[in-house]
Amino acid sequence: MIYPKKIKSKKINAFLKIFTYSLILLSIILLVINKLTTPNVYWSALCIFGFIYIDLTVRYSITKTRNIAGHVMIQTIFLAALLIFIDYRIGYSGWSLNIALPILLIISNIAMFVITIVGYKHYEKYAISQLIIVLLSLSMIYLVYKGYANANVLINISVIISIFNFQVSLILCHREFKEEIIKKFNI
Repeated sequence: MIYPKKIKSKKINAFLKIFTYSLILLSIILLVINKLTTPNVYWSALCIFGFIYIDLTVRYSITKTRNIAGHVMIQTIFLAALLIFIDYRIGYSGWSLNIALPILLIISNIAMFVITIVGYKHYEKYAISQLIIVLLSLSMIYLVYKGYANANVLINISVIISIFNFQVSLILCHREFKEEIIKKFNI
C-alpha cells in the first residue's frame, strides 16, 4: 500500500466535536476547582489557554490545507499572548516583552526565512502570514518607543532579522507578494 488510508470526514468531525466538548468540560471543572480551592490565584486560566491552543493546533493540523507558514503565524500569536498573560498574572516584571517575545519572534522569522528559501515558488500561499509576523516583529519598535519594553540586544536582533527576512522575501517573491496583497485586500 503506497498511500495511507483516508479518514472519512464524518469521523473527523465527530472526533473534533468530542475533543472540543471534552476540553470545554475539563475547563469548567478546572474553573470550579480553582474557585473553590484558591480563588485569588487564577492557575486555571493557564490551563484553559493551553486547552484553546491545543484545540486550535489539532483543528489546524487535521485540515487538508497544509500551510506551514500559517501554522507558524498562529502559533506565534498564541504563544505571544500566552507569554504576556503569564507575565501579567505573576506581577509583570517585563520579561515577556524584553526577553521571551523577541526570542519567539526571532525563531518565527527564522522559520519563515527557511520556508521562503525552500518554497519560494509557492510564496502566494504564505505571503500574508509572512507579513503578519513582520508586523508583529516591528511592533517591538512601538513598544520600546512607548516605554513598555527596553531597547535591549534581543529586541534589536529581532527587528534586524525581521527586516532582513522581509527583504529576502520581497527580492525572491515580489510578484507573488504583490498579487496576493491585491487579492486579499481588493486593491
